[in-house]
Amino acid sequence: MKAKAKPDFDIMSFLTKAPGRRGTEYRAGDRIFDQGDAAKDVFFIRAGRVKLSVLSKQGKEAVVAILKDGDFFGEGCLAGQLVRMATAVAISDCSLTKLENATVVRLLHEEPAFSERFVSHLLSRNIKIEEDLVDQLFNSSEKRLARVLLLLAHFGKEGKPELVIPKISQETLAGIVGTTRPRISFFMNRFRKLGFIDYNGGLEIHSSLLNVVLHD
Repeated sequence: MKAKAKPDFDIMSFLTKAPGRRGTEYRAGDRIFDQGDAAKDVFFIRAGRVKLSVLSKQGKEAVVAILKDGDFFGEGCLAGQLVRMATAVAISDCSLTKLENATVVRLLHEEPAFSERFVSHLLSRNIKIEEDLVDQLFNSSEKRLARVLLLLAHFGKEGKPELVIPKISQETLAGIVGTTRPRISFFMNRFRKLGFIDYNGGLEIHSSLLNVVLHD
């Protein structure tokens, strides 16, 4: 007798019933927490996009992540971080689930499906950080920008690419890539003239942009 396939774990439904959680809504531009705030909770993105950025003592901002629905953030508190190491800002209207530190620890111990999902998130984040480091060390600003745009559009990920990505400022792109806004503007205009991107009520990404990433 053939065994039944194990149903996929529905993280959204699971978290709506978890004790010690609270649903929160943010508008685009709202600050969720600031660098230096007390770190006591973990957030899960039900819908929307969130920017994580770090500000140096000299006032220079670096964007360290753009997160989407299905992602966790703020999990540093589980490893003993007492204060936030980055600032989290909603870059679109967001629906979040806020989980108390103790709640997440309990769920990791008592709910294997949740624990597996959370560990998968951490591993994916670690791989992304390593890829970003290699990108910064070895690739040009133009190639880094192309890679960022493709990642935002989910090219190379499971499911259909998101051809039109939510509005994102050139300042934010400059912070992710590690260059200046004028350079981002120059490359974006270049990509548009080459037919790699379009502006049609949003930023439309074409698969031909892969040529920039793959070209040595």
